Amino acid sequence: MFNRKLQTTLFILVVGAILLVSVGGKRRGSKRLTTQEITATITFPKNFLWGTATAAEQLEPTDASDWASLVRKSYAGKGNPVANAPIKNLHKWSKPVIQYKTDHERKLATDVALMKELGVNSYRFSIAWDRLFPRSNMALPDATAVQFYDKLFAELKKNNIEPSVTLFHFSAPAWFFEAKDGKKGWERNDAVEHFSRFVKFVVDRWGKNVHVWCTLNEPMVYIYSGYMQGIFPPLEKRPNEVSIAPVMEALLNAHAAAYKIIKDRAAKNKMQALVGVTQHTREFAPYRNYAILDRIIAGKVEQAFIWDFTDAIQTGVLNITNTDIAKTIPGLKRTQDYIGINYYGRFYIKSNIFNPTKFEVKNHDKADTNEIKNELGWADYPIGMKTILLAAASRYALPIYILESGTANADLNDKLRQQLLITHLAEVANAIKDGADVRGYFHWSLIDNFEWAEGFDARFGLVAIDYENNFLRKKRKSFDIYKNIIQSGISAAVYNSAAKAYLP
Repeated sequence: MFNRKLQTTLFILVVGAILLVSVGGKRRGSKRLTTQEITATITFPKNFLWGTATAAEQLEPTDASDWASLVRKSYAGKGNPVANAPIKNLHKWSKPVIQYKTDHERKLATDVALMKELGVNSYRFSIAWDRLFPRSNMALPDATAVQFYDKLFAELKKNNIEPSVTLFHFSAPAWFFEAKDGKKGWERNDAVEHFSRFVKFVVDRWGKNVHVWCTLNEPMVYIYSGYMQGIFPPLEKRPNEVSIAPVMEALLNAHAAAYKIIKDRAAKNKMQALVGVTQHTREFAPYRNYAILDRIIAGKVEQAFIWDFTDAIQTGVLNITNTDIAKTIPGLKRTQDYIGINYYGRFYIKSNIFNPTKFEVKNHDKADTNEIKNELGWADYPIGMKTILLAAASRYALPIYILESGTANADLNDKLRQQLLITHLAEVANAIKDGADVRGYFHWSLIDNFEWAEGFDARFGLVAIDYENNFLRKKRKSFDIYKNIIQSGISAAVYNSAAKAYLP
């Protein structure tokens, strides 16, 4: 028994070594910043889009969504925890908090005024499909929902803030997941038809105001969380990459349909519209540089999680890493005018040599005492922003928009968020200097909000929300830091002070 195990181990090591030589492996770097110290102010292009980002499900009342159904399963009133609830700690909050999320609908003018004060010239938000079409058989959208979004667009226009619209940001109508012909959700035969009806209305009603469109937010996060981990609706736990291929294909078809609708309407109205998706990106690094399998798997995970989806859009062929799937999708090829990047730091891959498919993904390294991590345990890694931007520029030669980047930090003097803004935007400037066509940065998020499975515990806002005091807004210190960067760039003194936190 021992000899057989030893032989197996040696065989895996030899195979791993061969793979490393033939395809390479990712190495974990110790450098956290491109430059430790600067002497001149860092500036950005003249027409750069500065913004913040939100999502409808996270700040609006969305009673008819799949997430609303999940919230109802997780909530039994304040002070009454639900056993094994899929969403954390909802019992800490009152019913109005659960219903209104952030009270954004009633405080719309206040929130847009905060954007104006911040100095942003753009705002990325999503339009809730379930609010417009809360029932499947509706010929026309809900009038009250339309009125709300009319008001939002009008308020943005009044304040000279350009809207950037996301069409699918993790949530869909609850009825969309009712089984039809044995299928539900995106795998239904009529899924693209329903999504297209929603997209057509949005584009016809508000498209004349929108220049940058995002059809799908973080499709691989949605797929892995909803169809493999079972922590997002529809709470499935499929066994492998092959089993999620139908969902990937369905989302790619939905993107292609939305792209055509937007571009056709833009051409008809003689407008320019840029359309793309945005991917959740991380620096995936080996947990142990000496472990060959860590290094190989880190590269594979990065390809599968970040690039498989956008590669498919670029080529028109869905190839899924570690499978033999190669599916041509009609109408998909080159249906992206830009690459959307959401960047949130560094993850580590720790392999198991006796079971290579059962590797661990660690959100920080406990042994690294110098590592900066946020309140969710995510490792902060500024130089990874530059790395991912240059990789995207090299792969696709397209414009890039950073549609999300931020951190969980609840303090009003939110040092982590301040450091992140300064150092990550410095890396954006470095990437631009090195040839990446980065055209905008949208910070996640304007205000604290409902953070999916984390509930209301994780605080990502430049502006804090006092949920127990009529949703009172209070600016964090990072609000002023970001405002100053937008106005004047990043001074040497500001950068050098923030950079010290990332040095060994």
